[in-house]
Amino acid sequence: MGLPDASRPALSVARRELLQRRIRWFVAATIAYNVVEAVIAIGEGTRVSSTALIGFGLDSVIEVSSAAAVAWQFAGSDPERREKVALRIIAFSFFALAAYVSVDSLRSLLGTGGEARHSSIGIVLAAVSLLIMPLLSWAERRAGRELGSLSAVADSKQTLLCTYLSAVLLLGLLLNSLLGWSWADPIAALVIAAIAVREGINAWKGDTCCAPSIGQRAGEPAGCDCCSTEVTGQGATPRATPDASQSA
Repeated sequence: MGLPDASRPALSVARRELLQRRIRWFVAATIAYNVVEAVIAIGEGTRVSSTALIGFGLDSVIEVSSAAAVAWQFAGSDPERREKVALRIIAFSFFALAAYVSVDSLRSLLGTGGEARHSSIGIVLAAVSLLIMPLLSWAERRAGRELGSLSAVADSKQTLLCTYLSAVLLLGLLLNSLLGWSWADPIAALVIAAIAVREGINAWKGDTCCAPSIGQRAGEPAGCDCCSTEVTGQGATPRATPDASQSA
């Protein structure tokens, strides 16, 4: 399916309000899940000296701050005016995560930190997140793109990042548990940090790909080709583009 016809009429007031309500619900669900995830991951990571698990838990805390920023944006009477501030909060959250996890991972690799032990709880947590987070991300990204909200799309990417982190965490924990490769844990954590830096830069620039500016016709091309092939009817996975940043 190609891009929608540019002649498609702009969103009605009723449709815009519906999308804003949906985003608020998706954000609330993300916050609730990540609070539980953070408590379990940080507690278990501390118990078994797992930098990757602690980093995963901290990412959950940051996802809560990201979702809260979007909730704050859409709680106002004029969400568009709060767009840039919300994006900055999301970006700083990514950078903070990357800094902490990088330092802790290097300490583990250099032998100045504790050696990670087996964690059945961590493995189950990573597997559950691997199933739940893609669904939340897809739903928020779909609504955010149609509404033309860069911050909602950026927050959905933050949620999607949790899927990647879950996969990396699961691999690291399994390698450590099954093969005794304790170094796999800090390596997995460094991968998490690298992904966080990239997404932080994208959020800072507002590069969320093909989210039209408020007032632009729904589905109208934003001057980039990154969404030329749609996935599940809603466009390709967001990618950095200079045009999208101009919509912030």
